[in-house]
Amino acid sequence: MDRGSGLALWRQIADHIKSDIKKDIFTPGAKLPTEITLAQKFNVNRHTIRRSISELVEEGLIRVDQGRGTFVIDQVVDYQLGRRTRFTESVRKQNKNPIAKTLNFTTVSAGRDIAGSLKINEKSDVVCLETIREIDNRPLAIGSHYFPKQRFPNLIEVFKEEGSISGMLSAFGCGDYERHTTKITARPPTKTEASILIQSRNLPILVTESINVDKHKQPIEYGVSRFAADRVQLVVET
Repeated sequence: MDRGSGLALWRQIADHIKSDIKKDIFTPGAKLPTEITLAQKFNVNRHTIRRSISELVEEGLIRVDQGRGTFVIDQVVDYQLGRRTRFTESVRKQNKNPIAKTLNFTTVSAGRDIAGSLKINEKSDVVCLETIREIDNRPLAIGSHYFPKQRFPNLIEVFKEEGSISGMLSAFGCGDYERHTTKITARPPTKTEASILIQSRNLPILVTESINVDKHKQPIEYGVSRFAADRVQLVVET
């Protein structure tokens, strides 16, 4: 630090950390050293470090999670929501590497809400596919996808062969499916959701409830996705 430059020490430290972020010394999502470590590194008191951190938070470069530490803000991904919503296509257009990991499959009775969305009997069986979507090895969203079992009797086997929901639906002759509705809300994450998304429970998540339909406008999928809100921007096409 140049103590004779006339530039406040906190500003010099903030500029130094900002430079490290731009050089990817601190990559998106990375945790910064503690206040004590930074104070020792720059030979200043912790109050000066707090002023530097506060400035970088205001500039939108870092965030402070109470009880967890200070982290570099993740790069925000645009997710296009329109008639032909396709997560993988949307993300790849931004030169990102999307990956969908399967957590599990279960078969359950539809119940009132899912049955209403899929226009089936409440006692009808639906196959639920639980997934985690990652971008550049960082978790972005948890998905719960419900499909009417009668319409897709061997869904699990076909999904494993195709490796994606879009591929699976194409194999069933529904490759031209469209998004019928999307409802967006925000709420705090559960403990499990925060753990999977690697985020603080103090940060909100975005929740989308969607219905996809085939070319005859018949519902074929009801989905609920929970996004890490600081890593995604939902862009609604009109």
